[in-house]
Amino acid sequence: MTTPTRTQALEQLFKDRIAVLDGAMGSMVQTFKLEEADFRGERFKAHAHDVKGNNELLCLTRPDVIESIHLQYFDAGSDIAETNTFSATSIAQADYKLESIVTELNLAAVACARRAAEKAEAKTPGRKCFVAGAIGPLNRTLSLSPDVNRPEFRAVTWQQVVDAYTEQVRALLKGGVDALLVETIFDTLNCKAALFAIEAVFDEVGIRVPLMVSVTITDRSGRTLSGQTISAFYNSIRHAKPFSVGINCALGGKDMRPYVEELAHIAECYVSCYPNAGLPNAFGGYDETPADMAEVLGDFAKQGWLNLVGGCCGSTPAHIAAIATAVKSTRPHIVGAPHAIQRLSGLEPLTIS
Repeated sequence: MTTPTRTQALEQLFKDRIAVLDGAMGSMVQTFKLEEADFRGERFKAHAHDVKGNNELLCLTRPDVIESIHLQYFDAGSDIAETNTFSATSIAQADYKLESIVTELNLAAVACARRAAEKAEAKTPGRKCFVAGAIGPLNRTLSLSPDVNRPEFRAVTWQQVVDAYTEQVRALLKGGVDALLVETIFDTLNCKAALFAIEAVFDEVGIRVPLMVSVTITDRSGRTLSGQTISAFYNSIRHAKPFSVGINCALGGKDMRPYVEELAHIAECYVSCYPNAGLPNAFGGYDETPADMAEVLGDFAKQGWLNLVGGCCGSTPAHIAAIATAVKSTRPHIVGAPHAIQRLSGLEPLTIS
């Protein structure tokens, strides 16, 4: 269960050194070569919809697999495990007709990560291992129409998105996460709905944990899918006073470089980066080796840009072990003092100085 003491320990970790996040969950699940029956288990044997590929369901039907993956990352040097809840919302689970078990999925996912954290701590007395509740971007977007002939149409409403995130956040906090991580943000409006829900639930339950935010740059234009630059994105979410802000997923580390540097210069909080293992190849795989990722992220760390590193799609425990080694002796990014100036945003930032 999260306590003020654990929050203080997490904050101390970020002050002392560069913290290490885990790596990809989906590609690790694939290594177990699970079939439909594994995803269904006994409980969902007669479920009317196919569920293979619903990795979040494995927290209930194959918790041994999920716990094993978390433990492999802790053994590789991770300080923080993300819960297997990237798509554990009613909107995402509707694809599998499993909206009714969202709360249970999130609670089970936190339990899997917590068991792994406790085992890792037991192996090394004095070690602190943390659990971050992963909150994904949804498979519906508030800013963009899915129909090119109806630009005004939206597949989901603001209230529906807020309600979906509210249900997830309640469960993650009840499960006892040490932090919340709103990640792989491609639509800032979806992110703002998540932040709105989180703040409301914090007030409702009387529990606050560090809030981590991570955006994804979708191509070399340096913008999110909804069109914002990295500076405009930061201005959009600055009011939430995040514990950390960063970039993850779409681009490999090399192509993230200018945007990580830019973020490190403007952020008034800790800075994170956990890229894919390069850009996907023609077969949907990822070609960057552990040494490749470690070299790139190690350099970012030496430049003084980072407080948290890890891996996204295609990364493995071997990648995390190499990254952890690369940043072990490097001092963390020094957070800049808050700027008493007005920062606004559209697709571009507007600073009134």
